[in-house]
Amino acid sequence: MMMFGSYTLWRNAEANGYRPGMFKLRPFVEEEVWHPYLLNGADALFLTLRDVPARLADDGREWFLRPVDDSKEEPGNVKSAGEIIRMAERVLALDEDEIPAGSLRHDTLLMFTKPVNILREWRLWAVNDRIVTYSLYKVGSRIIHRHEIDDDALEFGQRMVDLNPGYSPAYVIDICRTEEGLRLLETNCLNAAGFYAADLTKLASAIDGLVHD
Repeated sequence: MMMFGSYTLWRNAEANGYRPGMFKLRPFVEEEVWHPYLLNGADALFLTLRDVPARLADDGREWFLRPVDDSKEEPGNVKSAGEIIRMAERVLALDEDEIPAGSLRHDTLLMFTKPVNILREWRLWAVNDRIVTYSLYKVGSRIIHRHEIDDDALEFGQRMVDLNPGYSPAYVIDICRTEEGLRLLETNCLNAAGFYAADLTKLASAIDGLVHD
């Protein structure tokens, strides 16, 4: 049985032992073969939420932040240092048992990097180490979902998959074009990732082949 939807749903699949159910990933920033190609991560600042007020300077600097774990406790976004510190203080003011499941916690490990101007962003679906479908999902600051990808971006995405064979039976990989070239943004759990304008027939066929191999 395969499950697609929210992170709560795939946690349910994991708890109930559904197979394959869901595909959990190692944090992409821990995959050394990808470090030279990462937009964010290789030279990032890593802090747990509880360490943020004491160790992140409130100097007006903007940071791109996201949890290291593929959990979407906080979507990747840009905030000022002051906003990040206040966010951390609000969470730390709560007892651990008061924090809803799926939310930032005192021990959540966060990654902080310098914001970069991104021209285009694509999501690619990798099944059994092959890109099976893709979608454009952002142009500049505009959300645009179209089933299209530049040839060199598709080649770059497959090269990232080839560099790390067996990373997961199935996952999504987000890549982008910057003024300095193509970069790997992040990987995500296939079960909880938005489909955008992917070819769902191809994706379903690839997953079915994986399950029945």
